[in-house]
Amino acid sequence: MKTILVVGTGTIGEPLIGLLAVLKSRLGIDEVMFYKRTPLVDEVAKVNSLCQKGAKLVVTDSEIATKFEALGHEVSMNFFEALEIADVVIDCTPAGNMNKEAFYTSISDSRVQRTGKKPYFIAQGSEKGFGTPYAYGINDCIFDDNGGSNFIQVVSCNTHNIACLIKSIVDENELARGDFTCIRRANDVSQKGNFIASPSVGNHDIMKFGTHHAQDVCDLFETMGEEVHIFSSAMKTNSQYMHVIRFSIGIRGDVTHDDVLNKLNANKFIALTHKTCANQIFSFGRDHGYYGRIYNQGVLSIPTLHVTKGRSRTKTHVTGFCFTPQDGNSLLSSVAATLYGIHGKQYREYTHVLDDLLFQAI
Repeated sequence: MKTILVVGTGTIGEPLIGLLAVLKSRLGIDEVMFYKRTPLVDEVAKVNSLCQKGAKLVVTDSEIATKFEALGHEVSMNFFEALEIADVVIDCTPAGNMNKEAFYTSISDSRVQRTGKKPYFIAQGSEKGFGTPYAYGINDCIFDDNGGSNFIQVVSCNTHNIACLIKSIVDENELARGDFTCIRRANDVSQKGNFIASPSVGNHDIMKFGTHHAQDVCDLFETMGEEVHIFSSAMKTNSQYMHVIRFSIGIRGDVTHDDVLNKLNANKFIALTHKTCANQIFSFGRDHGYYGRIYNQGVLSIPTLHVTKGRSRTKTHVTGFCFTPQDGNSLLSSVAATLYGIHGKQYREYTHVLDDLLFQAI
C-alpha cells in the first residue's frame, strides 16, 4: 500500500487532498488520508466533498471522532494510527516545525528502526528549516542523493516564481544581479480575514537580501551548489487575485529580446500571456485549470518584457512583470515530492501527469 496523509484542510491542504484523491490511480497512490483537527458545522460540505473524492478522514482521537460522526462524517482512524502507516506526510498547517519536533522526527526514527524504510515528511513555504528546500523543476537533483533528507520544505509560491525566472532567463549566461519586488495580494479568495484597505509596503528586514523572498531563493539554489546575488522587496495590495513580481535581472552577455522570449517559451513551467490584468489571468485558471488553478511557476506578461543593453554590451538588463499562481505551483511541488517519497527514483515515470496540468499560454 502506498499511503499519503495530508495534515490540514486550509488553503493549501484542501485543494491538495482533492488533487491527490482524484488523481491517485494515475499517480500510483493507493490511499489518501487527511487529518482535520476540529469538527465545524460550516465545513461539513467540504469534508463530505473530500471524502466523496475518495479521501479518508483522520481525527485526533475517539472523543473527537464522536463529534465528527455527529455531523454525519465517517472517521477512518486517529492521527497516530495514520502516522504509523503513511509513506508520505504532507503538513499544510502553520505548525509544521512544531509538529516535526513533537511527532514526525520520532515517528521517522521508529519506522526506520522497525522497517528500514524512511517515511517522507513535507511542509509548506512558511515552515523554513523544516527540511531541504524544494521546487519542482528547479532542484529535482536533491532526489538523486539516496542518503538525502526525508524532510522536505516546499518553498513559497513567490520563491517558485523568482527561481524559475532566474533559471529561464539566465540559462547558460551568468547572473550579474537580480532585483525583485513581490507585489502580493492581501489574502486568498477563500479567506475571510487579513484583508487590507490600501497598498501596504514591507520593511527590508534582512540586511543582505531585503526580504525573505531573496534569501529563500538563494537557499534553494544552494541545494544545487549555485550562488545567486539577488535582492527583494515586498508590498501588499488590496486584492484577492494574484501576486505579481516585478523583476530586473542583469545578465553578463549580449542577449536580445527574442532570445529571452524564446527561453521563457521553452520552459514548460512558465506560461506566457498577452494579458496585463490579474483578474483575467485568475479567471482563466478558474475556468480552464484543473481544480480551478494554474500550476505553472509563473505567468509572464509579454507586453511588459523589456530588454536593454549595457554601455559595453557585455551586460543585458531584463525587466518585466510575472504573475504568481498563488498556491498552484506549491501544490504541484508538493505532489512531485510526494511521488518521490512513494516511488523513489521511478517518480519521473509519473510526472507526466503533473505536466499535463501546465499551460503554455494564458
